[in-house]
Amino acid sequence: MSKPTYKELLSAGVHFGHMKRKWNPKMFPYIFMEKNGIHIIDLNRTLDCLDEAAAAMKAIAKSGRKIMFVATKKQAKEIVAQAARSVNMPYVTERWLGGMMTNFSTIRRSVKKMNNIDKLLNDKNATSITKKEKLTLSRERDKLEKVLGGVSRLNRIPSAVFIVDVEHEHIAVAESRKLGLRTFGIVDTNSNPNNVDFPIPGNDDAAKSVKILVEHMVSAIKEGLEERKEMTSDGADAKAAVKA
Repeated sequence: MSKPTYKELLSAGVHFGHMKRKWNPKMFPYIFMEKNGIHIIDLNRTLDCLDEAAAAMKAIAKSGRKIMFVATKKQAKEIVAQAARSVNMPYVTERWLGGMMTNFSTIRRSVKKMNNIDKLLNDKNATSITKKEKLTLSRERDKLEKVLGGVSRLNRIPSAVFIVDVEHEHIAVAESRKLGLRTFGIVDTNSNPNNVDFPIPGNDDAAKSVKILVEHMVSAIKEGLEERKEMTSDGADAKAAVKA
């Protein structure tokens, strides 16, 4: 797992924070300086935090547990959706539904409804459905897919969440903490880093910054999944040898 260099983080603008007047004093340990009224993030601290977060994410993936990615900001949505899909992890990029974690059974019912609509629309023998009804069902299905598509294969509450902008996604953070989930998050200078277990200080507004940080997390997950695959394969080989 190759970690981004200081220079790469700098080039991606990870160091740019918010205006000084918007800062959260709890971010003080992660701030390098103030320049032209803007706080500059200490990228050495970012690199240290990336190490800690990546090691923890790798361990979760290796254990076979799920990590949910959350980013509903316009500039981060597609980056996060693609990243989560690449490692088969759940994600929320449209809208965080209140109770998505704390009332998970309701979310599962909505997913089940979406799947049932799929069956109806794909059933060539369902002659009782009119064209108008099909159109209505299709629209409803599209709405559900937009909000729930990223969690449609999630059968149980994930073990951890990775959040882009912990201030913007404060409801997701609160629900995850309430359930005792492991929390990872990109924290800008206006955020409270104490709200997540693994804060990653960085610019959460620029797409380039989000991309480089998210890609490193995905790299850690891939490594964990690979090690799990090898471990499972070794276990199967050992069992086969015993039987032989």
